[in-house]
Amino acid sequence: MRLDDYRTSDNVEEGRSGGGFGGFGGGGGGLGLLLGLVGSRFGIGGVAVVLIGAWLLGMFGGGGQRAVSPAQQQGTETAAQICSGSQERRFSCQVLASTEDTWGRIFQQSGARYTPTTLHFYSQSDQSGCGAAQSAMGPFYCPTDKRVYLDTDFYRELAQRFGAAGDFAQAYVIAHEVGHHVQDLQGRLDEAHNAQARAGEAEGNAIQVRVELQADCYAGVWAAANKDRLEQGDVEEGMRAAHQIGDDVLQQASQGRVVPESFTHGTAEQRMKWLRKGIETGDPAQCDTFSGAI
Repeated sequence: MRLDDYRTSDNVEEGRSGGGFGGFGGGGGGLGLLLGLVGSRFGIGGVAVVLIGAWLLGMFGGGGQRAVSPAQQQGTETAAQICSGSQERRFSCQVLASTEDTWGRIFQQSGARYTPTTLHFYSQSDQSGCGAAQSAMGPFYCPTDKRVYLDTDFYRELAQRFGAAGDFAQAYVIAHEVGHHVQDLQGRLDEAHNAQARAGEAEGNAIQVRVELQADCYAGVWAAANKDRLEQGDVEEGMRAAHQIGDDVLQQASQGRVVPESFTHGTAEQRMKWLRKGIETGDPAQCDTFSGAI
């Protein structure tokens, strides 16, 4: 993907490495008891997504003590300095800037204003507004503080562990998480979290699948708006990444069997389908994963 001449985003910040902001404790009303990520992750195996428990603790609305925002504990580095920290960071900042421009235009066309998310870089572990952030969780979006959390070491894992190398595969990671931010701005995440709070485990997982597939589709919409930046093989890179992080593929590889009722992100076929739909239509209105079959 050709982004060498693209600006870098100003909406980035540097976290702390290693120990984070107090580990699993923090000010989240017992966030350390939640197993893994509270929010919406890109999709890797072995990590629990505890949206319902977080909702009950008041992390997605009023009530409950909120964790300290990383923005309140930032250093003095400028966005440009943060983005220049490595090639992976620079590319991530350029992708983020591209999503800002793309969704800014899309929102403007409907008479709305797009408020960008902030990309929070960290290494190994940190603290988010949704609780602990750890590299093993993979990239994720936290609706409490409106941030995308990324340890760029995940790009290496994406290539080596999941067999999904390439710059467009990396861009897809960020575009997917920004897709969750778009859902947040639209009120979709609140609707989904409220529905999950009333549902059983299997039904709650099924709702989460629809959330994730829409974020895949939104990532495709972003790619469609930037087709002039795509290079030969980029779409295939994205499709390979979408396939490799499908719940069925991950479960088969990690435990030798597939448990559909435990899916939280969708099958490889579903993830490729909705990413492709976004790319082919370029229309966010075509990304309604909440109506009908998926």
